Amino acid sequence: QDQLPVTTSEVYNAVADFWKPWLTDDAITTFRKGGFYTQLFESSDCSQPLRIISLNTNLYYSPNHVTVNITDPANQFAWLEGILETSSQKKEKVYIIGHVPIGYLPYARNTTAIREYYNERLVKIFRKYSSVIAGQFFGHTHRDSIMVLLDEEEKPVNSLFVAPAVTPVKNVWQMESNNPGVRLYQYDLLDYSLLDLWQFYLDLRDANKKNESNWKLEYILTKAYSIEDLKPESLYELAKRLSVPHSPLFEQYYSNFIVSYDKTIVCEEGCKTCQICAIQYLDYSSYTDCINREATWR
Repeated sequence: QDQLPVTTSEVYNAVADFWKPWLTDDAITTFRKGGFYTQLFESSDCSQPLRIISLNTNLYYSPNHVTVNITDPANQFAWLEGILETSSQKKEKVYIIGHVPIGYLPYARNTTAIREYYNERLVKIFRKYSSVIAGQFFGHTHRDSIMVLLDEEEKPVNSLFVAPAVTPVKNVWQMESNNPGVRLYQYDLLDYSLLDLWQFYLDLRDANKKNESNWKLEYILTKAYSIEDLKPESLYELAKRLSVPHSPLFEQYYSNFIVSYDKTIVCEEGCKTCQICAIQYLDYSSYTDCINREATWR
């Protein structure tokens, strides 16, 4: 489990064969080598092409012992920078997708899901090409969270979203789990900037009790948090409002974080510190400064 290799493997080949109908030959070839790919989408409705870059962030996942002490597993960093540089020159816009997110886990203090060295490398790359990247989308945590990538001057330059999962998960040390969730994004046809998202969920307790599923709209992000859109500036403004002590808005955010699993569960003091710092600070230095500012856990 989690031991994804840095070269062609049975797993990569099996998935590549399954995805053949939807991917180009070049994308399939790249995928077989390391589990990542890129593909360009062009539409007459849009003013510029959109490139999808699908990263195999499982290569950087902490429990993956295959990649320990490897500087650039499967040469994915070099490949990524090359693709982003080409996209910049060709005036393309890019969506980054991956499984394991970058940044710090909002429920575990001082902990990144991927190894810290890899996290620092990705943050540096994404800052460099932030004008090209229109959005980043991840999963893995089974929780619903946002992040804002800031540049070295703490200016918001990228919006990142971690979507909740259809499958619930719970560890023995966690009070909360998650309800199943799926979502729909709205984007601008001109530049692919993100405008809104609709989050749907299934109340699992109710579904089990009634032996039937009834998916409901949990929230519309702009309405739930009173922001204009999902652009970096709007999410950064939201992050500042969430950090206010005793914020009802943060209570709503945390309820959404666990996909309306249990509204009686609260996130205060150290719990809130982890959440707020993880939203705004994705690299070691700025995240650590944020945690230290809260010295005594609020």
